[in-house]
This record gives sequence, C-alpha cells and structure tokens, in this order.
Amino acid sequence: MKWFIPAFAAFLLAAAATASPALSDPYTIDASHTHVGFKVNHLGFSDTYGTFNNVAGTFDLDQDNPEKSSVDIDIKTASIDTNHEKRDEHLRGPDFFDVGKYPDITFKSTKVERTGDKTAKVMGNLTMLGVTKPVTLDVTLLAAGPYPMDKSVTAAGFNATATIKRSDFGMTAYVPMISDEVDITISTEARKQ
Repeated sequence: MKWFIPAFAAFLLAAAATASPALSDPYTIDASHTHVGFKVNHLGFSDTYGTFNNVAGTFDLDQDNPEKSSVDIDIKTASIDTNHEKRDEHLRGPDFFDVGKYPDITFKSTKVERTGDKTAKVMGNLTMLGVTKPVTLDVTLLAAGPYPMDKSVTAAGFNATATIKRSDFGMTAYVPMISDEVDITISTEARKQ
C-alpha cells in the first residue's frame, strides 16, 4: 500500500513539457501539500482507504526534453494511516509492511513518456519489503509556474494513479480476502529549489 507514495514524484516529471523554459530544474516535494492514498477491497463487502503521511523526494525537470527528467522518492512505512489504530499497528507488523525491518518504500524513475500536453507515463523501480519491481504511473500536470501566494516561488502540481499487486512484493497475507490489487492515488505540489 505504501508503495504508491514514491509514485507521485514521478508525475512531476511530466510537467516539464509545459513549465517555463530551463535545462534542468531541481524540485522538492512539499509534504504539507502531498497526499499518497491507497484503496484495497475487504472481503468483497467494502473498500478500505488509507494514506502514508511521511514522504520526501526530489526530482529534476528538463523542460526542453521532459523525457530526460528524473525523480527519487522515499516513503516511511511507519506513517501508514487508515484511521484505525489497531489495524494500523497490524499493517506495520510482519504480516504487511514489517516497518522495523523495512522502514522505507522508494521509487526511482527510469523513463518518462509524454502521452499528451499535460499527461505522461512515468516508469520506474518501486522497492518495498526489499523487493524491486517496475511500476508505471499515469500522471497529469495540474499547474506549473509562479506560486500565487509568493510569486518568487516556482511550483508544480500533479496527480498520479497506478494499480499494483502487493503479492508481487511478497505481501501475501489474507489474499484474496484483502485484495491483492491495490489502487494508488497521489496528489502533490513541489517547489523549485
């Protein structure tokens, strides 16, 4: 579930195509305006939603050649939050994220492919529970340019989605009662350094 967080950094890369001209601009994710969420099905009766509250990352936007952009994201697994403390403690344990042994989920981009004026596919390597697998994010640029509250700041905002199988990373507890497929949604702002 936590694996989605790394993903949102990747969508920021797509903004390069519409942002102001520059060769390569380093951006830092604004954690206070970033949401990394996930959804799993529970017993076929309901969907359970959660977030990861501690995420950090940087990316470089090559605005002339967005395909050359890159992203590097880190998510702290212990920050999982499903609004139910007993369940969250279980999720932090060895059945799921095993946060003592695997405190981080990381995403490192490998390729950016533009699919439209404000959309892109961002491919990268997601590492969770010590397992690294390729993941593709569908990214949409929301805005890029001067920050309305402080015109001296340049910002970019993105939404991203992906679906992964948790069993691909070795997280097999309670499949299929708790769905193997996990839907990930990410919304983030980033500030140019």
